[in-house]
Amino acid sequence: MQKPFFSYSRSILISTLVLLATACATPQKSFDYSAFRESRPSTLLVLPPLNDSPEVDASYSFLSHVTLPLAESGYYVLPVTLVDEMFRENGVTDPGQMHDVAPAKLKEIFGADAAVYIRISQYGTSYSVISSESRVTAQAVMVDLHSGAQLWQGTATASSAEGRSNSGGLIGLLVQAIVHQIAETVTDHSHTVAGVTSMRLLTAGWSNGILYGPRSPRYRTD
Repeated sequence: MQKPFFSYSRSILISTLVLLATACATPQKSFDYSAFRESRPSTLLVLPPLNDSPEVDASYSFLSHVTLPLAESGYYVLPVTLVDEMFRENGVTDPGQMHDVAPAKLKEIFGADAAVYIRISQYGTSYSVISSESRVTAQAVMVDLHSGAQLWQGTATASSAEGRSNSGGLIGLLVQAIVHQIAETVTDHSHTVAGVTSMRLLTAGWSNGILYGPRSPRYRTD
């Protein structure tokens, strides 16, 4: 007897759901920390971030947040303002030029063990009919200044819309979007969101994040 059509359809649906569940359950590929563990840097040099966003203040806004998560993770971070000033006194005024300086030269000048290079891809407040948010996304790479080898790379993002309620109907959503846009633009809320992004990006203990530094009680436990 021929099998009913709906049985075939049900079998296909079940198979599809199983495949989707399997794909969703696939664990994220772990970062290879072998070079990081071999290097074990203690002192970090953080260069002013490259800025791909339209906001001119993004680079130094983000830079002002980076010391805290790295220090709390067990590293000594060279004072970012002094690093920037030293570059400028030597005629290097653009973050792009700073990133182009060879690792060996950075080692010679600053004496750090590793450098952290950051690129900002999103920074600012956007408005789209029924939603408004301040979003900051950044990528970072840590490079050993002795050998020039890459030790780690990661990315993180944060948004002011996280956990925000979308209830209240269409009119309510429109009003909320306008209020949030005005408030976040006037108060430069992106600067606050940048702090959250930097914590997610540069704090040890996150999945595929940096390892704990020698000044942390959790050093060599990860």
